[in-house]
Amino acid sequence: MDKDLQTYDIKNSERTKCEVWTRVMGYHRPIDSFNIGKKGEFADRKYFTEEKACPCSRN
Repeated sequence: MDKDLQTYDIKNSERTKCEVWTRVMGYHRPIDSFNIGKKGEFADRKYFTEEKACPCSRN
C-alpha cells in the first residue's frame, strides 16, 4: 500500500478513513459498530460467485 501512496503522491494527512458497511440480519450496519465476536465472524466470511458455486446455473 505504501508503494501506491508514493506512486500517486498521496500524503497521510490527505487520507480519510473508509467506513465499511455490511448487511446483517436484514439491515445495513457499519462494521465499526460490531462487537469483537461479530467482527471475527465478518473476518471469517467466505465470498463466492454464483457461477463458481453452482455449475448447474450455467446455460
